[in-house]
Amino acid sequence: MVICVYLPRFELTVAAGGPEALTGKALAIAPSPGGPARVGEVSGTAEGFGVAVGMALGEALARCPELRLVPGDPLGSAQVWERTARSLEGIGATLELPRVGLAYFEADGLRGLHGGYEGVIAATRRALRRPARVGAGPTRFCALAAALEGSSRSARVLQEVEASRYLASRPIALLGYRAETAALVEPLRRLGVRTLGELVALGADAIADRFGEAGVLARRLARGDDMPLRPRALLERLEESLELWESSSGLALERVLGALVDRLLAQPQRRGRTLRALTLSARLVEGGTWSERVVLREALSDPRRVRLALGPRLVLLPAPAAALRLSAERFGPPEGEQGALALDSSADAYGARVARRARLREAVGQVRTAAGPQAALRVLCVDPDSRVPERRVVLTPFTS
Repeated sequence: MVICVYLPRFELTVAAGGPEALTGKALAIAPSPGGPARVGEVSGTAEGFGVAVGMALGEALARCPELRLVPGDPLGSAQVWERTARSLEGIGATLELPRVGLAYFEADGLRGLHGGYEGVIAATRRALRRPARVGAGPTRFCALAAALEGSSRSARVLQEVEASRYLASRPIALLGYRAETAALVEPLRRLGVRTLGELVALGADAIADRFGEAGVLARRLARGDDMPLRPRALLERLEESLELWESSSGLALERVLGALVDRLLAQPQRRGRTLRALTLSARLVEGGTWSERVVLREALSDPRRVRLALGPRLVLLPAPAAALRLSAERFGPPEGEQGALALDSSADAYGARVARRARLREAVGQVRTAAGPQAALRVLCVDPDSRVPERRVVLTPFTS
C-alpha cells in the first residue's frame, strides 16, 4: 500500500508567510523574471474568480482585478519542504519526492511499527504538524486520487479491488499531477475526454497513435497500473551563506562568491572530496528568492575553477541580493583519486580499455547528476528482424 501526502498551495503558503495570509485574499505567485508571464499557485479566493495555475498574467488580472502578486520563494519552499520530508522520514518512511508539496512512501513495512494502515496515517499527520491531504492506494496514482478526494481531517484508503472502478470516475485533470502526462490534459479536454474512464475507453492503439509514449502511460495510470516507487537517496549536503549588509551586485558580489567557495572547500566535513553539483541561491532585496543549480563538467576541488564555473550565473540574478548562499549537493571522488585519464603512446590495449571505461563512468555520473538516475540509458537489441522499430530495440539503464 502506498501513502500519498499532498500539501495544497505549499509554495504560495511559504511565499505569503503562512496559511493565515491566504484567508479571504486573492493571491497568486508572480511570474518569474525572464520567464513566461504566467501566474503560479493561486489562493482559493482567486480560484473563485476563475484564476488557475499557469494562466496568462493579463487574463488573470482581467478575471480578478483585486489579484495580488506575491514574489516566489523557491529557496524558502525547498528548505521548508526538506524539513517536512525529514519529519516524515522520522516515522520510518522512505520517500519519493516528485515535487515540492507532494510525497509518496510504502506503508507495508510500517504497519507493525504503527499498528496498521490507520496508525501509519495517524503517525504521518502527527509528523506533518500542519493540515495536509493524505490518501492510500495500491499504487502512487491511486493514492494521489484518494488524497485529493480526502480532506485535512479524514483520509481515503483505496483498496486494490476497487481501484480501477474508482479511477474511472475521476476527472482527467488528475493526470496534471504527473510531469510525464501533464501536457495531455488540455488536448484530451479539447477532444471531449472528461474522465479517466473515457480515456481508457478510447483504446490502447488509438491513444498510442495520437499521444505516443505519454498517452500509453496515461492509459496505464487510468487503469490503476503504475511503476514502483523510486525513493530518494539520502544525500549529504554542505552549505555556506553570507548576509550582505548593503545590496550587492557586480564586482562586490563576485568577491562574496569567492569567499563562499573558499569557506565551502575548507569545511572539514568535505573530507577531501571533489564537488560535482552545487546550488547557488540568493535572497533578494525586493523580496523573494532566486536559485540556480550548477552541474560541473568534471568533479573539481580547485577554488579558482569553481569560481569560474559559478561566476557567469551571477548575471542571472533578477534583482540585487541581500544574502548569498552556496551549497554542495553531489560529491566526486577524493582529490587523490582524481588523476589524469589520458595514457601515453606506450600504454597497452588493456590500459586503454581501462581508461575509456573510467571516462565513460565519469560521463555517465555527470549525466545522472544533471538529469536524474534514469538519464543514462543504453540500447538493447531485442528483435532485430522485426519490421516495427519499437520492437527491435529497447532502452535499459546503463551499468558499467
